[in-house]
Amino acid sequence: MLSTSAPRRVVVTDYTFPSLGREQAAAEAAGAAFEAFQCKSADEVAQAVRGADVAVVQFAPCDAAAIAGLAPGATLLRYGIGYDNIDVAAAAAQGMPVGYVPDYCIAEVADHTATLLLTLLRKLVPLDASVRQGRWDAVAVARPLRPFDATTVGFLGFGRIGREVCARLAPFGFHFIAADPALQDAEAAQLGIRRVSTEALFREADALSLNAPAVPETIGIVNRDTLRLMQPHAVIVNTARGKLIDEPALAEALHAGRIAGAGLDVFDSEPLPADSPLRGAPGLLLSPHAAWYSEAAIDRLQQLVAQDIAAALAGGRPRRPVPGSA
Repeated sequence: MLSTSAPRRVVVTDYTFPSLGREQAAAEAAGAAFEAFQCKSADEVAQAVRGADVAVVQFAPCDAAAIAGLAPGATLLRYGIGYDNIDVAAAAAQGMPVGYVPDYCIAEVADHTATLLLTLLRKLVPLDASVRQGRWDAVAVARPLRPFDATTVGFLGFGRIGREVCARLAPFGFHFIAADPALQDAEAAQLGIRRVSTEALFREADALSLNAPAVPETIGIVNRDTLRLMQPHAVIVNTARGKLIDEPALAEALHAGRIAGAGLDVFDSEPLPADSPLRGAPGLLLSPHAAWYSEAAIDRLQQLVAQDIAAALAGGRPRRPVPGSA
């Protein structure tokens, strides 16, 4: 007698890739149905993934209701490094494995971060604008401009990406400091980094690179109080998570000249809202969550997710489980 049970389902809730051929092939090789959506809201995600055996999320919110609707024994996967759009606690409470891909774009994010930082420090944006406006006065536009060997770059978080950024910047002669509870003094000394407190980081950094996850201890860590600690010539670069910055406070500090500039690739709400106070703030260099991107990175990301889909359908666990998940 033939089985009438429905096939297992693999659902991709949202994606920004040209195609999902690898993911679909992994599902179909295991006899599973494959569906792809472009969900925006939590309700859309919950409807799309109901009864799915494997759900893959990119940017759409996956809340407790969506997780509760997945099939028993389901696996949840995230395209990317961060996972703050997933209710990991809800998944853990159900014993549901959650996987992510923290290692697909380390070089790309480090390249983008270093590029933003160097561009800001050499004042290329205002210099470019001044020439287009008919001015020819480098000193007046760029002042103050200190040499790199007299510039301190600070890292909030010094994990894989922070270390890669540091490696790219080291040949320029910068001094480096870092605030990271996981970094030990001996290791910092070996890497040529001075370990400091978070307060000292904000006070001393001429350029501050944010490379920390969005956790309760770091959400909103760039705020009115910490921005007041910074030097007026200092700049901030954020390619980590938008929630690290209180955006109205940053816009206010830029308008008031309390810091000189910022390079932002990530935002609290994406796409950046039309009424965001950041849009009218001076000294900003913006990119649309692009630091992860290269053709090679997309290829790596989709290949690794396809492997996780295949593993989940074979009863295995994600290659890289999200911390705190089942």
